[in-house]
Amino acid sequence: MRTYESIFIVHPDVVGDDQTALIDKYKTILSDQGADVLKVENWGTRTLAYQVKKQSKGCYVLVIFDAEPTVIAEYERRMRIDEKVIKFQTIILEGGYEAPPVVETAPEETPAEDAEVTEAASEAPAEAKAAAEETTEKS
Repeated sequence: MRTYESIFIVHPDVVGDDQTALIDKYKTILSDQGADVLKVENWGTRTLAYQVKKQSKGCYVLVIFDAEPTVIAEYERRMRIDEKVIKFQTIILEGGYEAPPVVETAPEETPAEDAEVTEAASEAPAEAKAAAEETTEKS
């Protein structure tokens, strides 16, 4: 199996549930053909660099999948027929697809820890004031 990346542009009038249904339709086409869909991203509606089928805007969708070369022919044939897809391109990812690493975040401090730090910080200036007042009284 090879790894492929496909980007297709959906007609701007297709929005909401219709758009989600269209994306699911192409995921199903790939799955029925024996492909493993690795990633699907909806990049949203953007202005096109030039008009395509008299449209200046379109919704970009990225699909990354593992499949046999014969799957691509059926996948692209269905896109050519569908009037909701105004443009598409499928390429082979030579190095395969590597998922981006998961970024781990540090656990946030609990409110109890914050209160202890605040109390300790407020005690230090009070002690410094008292010491300063004692030295001025002795002078």
